[in-house]
Amino acid sequence: MSVDRVFEAYLDRLNSITILMPHSYYGGQSSLFKLYDKQHSWELEIKGCEEIDGYNKYYCVIDAFLEIGETYIIKDQHDSTTDLQIGAVIRTEEFDDAYYYDGDDLGVTYHQTLSKFKLWAPTASQVTLILYQEQTNREEVHKMNRGSSGVWELVIDGNLEGYLYKYHVCVNLVWREAVDPYAKALTINSEFGVIVDLHKTTVEKSILPQFQHPTDAIIYETHIRDFSIHPNSGIQAKGKYLGLTEIGTNGSQGTNTGLSYLLELGITHVELLPFNDFGGVDEKNPNKFYNWGYNPLFFNAPEGSYATDPYDPYARINELKKTIQVLNYHGIRVIMDVVYNHVYIREESSFEKIVPGYYFRHDLHGMPSNGTGVGNDIASERKMVRKFIIDSILYWINEYKIDGLRFDLMGILDIDTMNTIRRAVDELDPSILIFGEGWDLNTPLPYEKKAVIGNARLLPGIGQFNDRFRDVVKGSTFNLYDRGYCLGNTHKDEGMKQSIAGSISLGKGEKGLFFEPSQTINYVESHDNHTLWDKMAECNSKEDFNIRRRRQRLATSIVLLSQGIPFIHSGQEFYRTKQGIENSYKSPDHINWLDWDRKEEFIDEVNYVKGLIMLRKAHAALRLPTASLIRKHIKFHSFQPGIIGYSLNQVKHYGPWNRVLVIHNNLTEPSFVDLPGDGAWEVICDKEHAGITKLYTIKDTSLEVSSISTFVMCQN
Repeated sequence: MSVDRVFEAYLDRLNSITILMPHSYYGGQSSLFKLYDKQHSWELEIKGCEEIDGYNKYYCVIDAFLEIGETYIIKDQHDSTTDLQIGAVIRTEEFDDAYYYDGDDLGVTYHQTLSKFKLWAPTASQVTLILYQEQTNREEVHKMNRGSSGVWELVIDGNLEGYLYKYHVCVNLVWREAVDPYAKALTINSEFGVIVDLHKTTVEKSILPQFQHPTDAIIYETHIRDFSIHPNSGIQAKGKYLGLTEIGTNGSQGTNTGLSYLLELGITHVELLPFNDFGGVDEKNPNKFYNWGYNPLFFNAPEGSYATDPYDPYARINELKKTIQVLNYHGIRVIMDVVYNHVYIREESSFEKIVPGYYFRHDLHGMPSNGTGVGNDIASERKMVRKFIIDSILYWINEYKIDGLRFDLMGILDIDTMNTIRRAVDELDPSILIFGEGWDLNTPLPYEKKAVIGNARLLPGIGQFNDRFRDVVKGSTFNLYDRGYCLGNTHKDEGMKQSIAGSISLGKGEKGLFFEPSQTINYVESHDNHTLWDKMAECNSKEDFNIRRRRQRLATSIVLLSQGIPFIHSGQEFYRTKQGIENSYKSPDHINWLDWDRKEEFIDEVNYVKGLIMLRKAHAALRLPTASLIRKHIKFHSFQPGIIGYSLNQVKHYGPWNRVLVIHNNLTEPSFVDLPGDGAWEVICDKEHAGITKLYTIKDTSLEVSSISTFVMCQN
């Protein structure tokens, strides 16, 4: 039956149909509606009608099960017809329950003798597979078969390695072309999926050093291109995956760069900004444009612009796997920055083309929500969305051997999804870190279901970027001229104490931000917003250059000596600058690159940070794994405002010293403090040097603390 579509009809629940009739057509009046499929007809029961924006809106029900994906026609009393389109039904629990698929074989399963194709597209009435062989310029069209749970499938005999493929999907009588959202390999600029033999890319997992508690981590965040693209990086594969694998590289003054530098610095984990396939960079001309990578296109395939040959679908897979393997071989774990909260452009995404309206949240008016600020929010609470995210994460862990996950805008995701991820990951490797940005964003998900900082008690084993720590130490990210403790504010002492103690509750009646120190990611800068050095250039502009240097040293000291998980933005240790640009996500390389000349210029600062890392790793009392141990061992001392001191007592069984005393001073003048307890103190960190070697001994009962500095002392 043909349709004229003078009115519209939508399936909004499995047995509820909404019909919109324009007032220009018979005044929007119809006393009956009939629904037809190929064999049957039903009269709809009209439950109600209301006028809305030039239409009559009819609410109808049907006493029959309508198979999603089948074609249905509705006829009114005037014999006009329209097709029944998939409406809000796909955002109902009934739809989720009816069409959930629990198999682990979506996408392409390749064998040398055959390939199996499976696509979840329950709202589609037809699906065809397009196969294309580049060598022969030959295209094949194969009709797929609908199976249970809305999964379309097809088995094709023969060896299809190297074939390109995509799908044509018909929904609501409209055909759309889409690349497989489960694609594991892609052609250049993501035009086709590619069938590959992953057995040819297999690498063994390198044996890593023991990693017992999340608080043992020291995270170093960098961007694959930034890390090596600088002219004086000494790295050959500039801006590429393999740039992270080169050992023995040097800057213009002969000091270590690249991987050798990471090993010298002593970090345990490197967090790489997104390296799944993303938009914003032309893979044919990868140096023409720059992007951080928060424009996800395909979640299971590596980005091509970081490969030495983006035209070769195997190159990006092999080179990324080698990069992770080499970093692991040298004892460095790799954290993948994942962006499961949105897609680059909703209308152009495979999700929207294959199952329109399902994968994204909508507001009460049916409009796509925008808590992410980029035009769409992934609806993680829906069963097949959650399944996709978990399938994708387990794929990266099993296939690429990643060691951690950093969730961009984690507050968009729901608690159940994050906890399900944690449980699934624990079954593979409980040492894998999971943390993210738990910001409370304006997305239509109840607050009690959001994976935000305020719900940390409901998210055990999942860390959160601690914005309270950041703002207390540095000052507000959103007010450039707000100054935190390290920038000279002497009214932040109480907030500093809780931040230093892992942002947990230290006593009765006191509410901590987190329940365990493993939940706090302590940081003062990241790829987002101004670098600390650039912020100080504005709000501390009247201060001497060397005073600002000492302020940044103080801030980094607090990050590395506080309870919780320290996070360092690459280049922070040598005053990284982006020339004052706050949001450099698509700024050119000379703004974003890691400036290895600057590292050599400020080598003393690098050595200081290296010493702090050595100190943190040497004594486990600086990284206690539980809140109860922190409350047992930490004691804050009363000093004048601006000077914060605390001791870690009776900690001999955690490291080489029985007592550790840490003093931070943000005052611009030296000050005397009374040292707690009896006996001499060995100084291992002062304003100039840091490490685990005794610098000198203090036998007096007081100490002159240098201005804007950190002191660490110990007793046996």
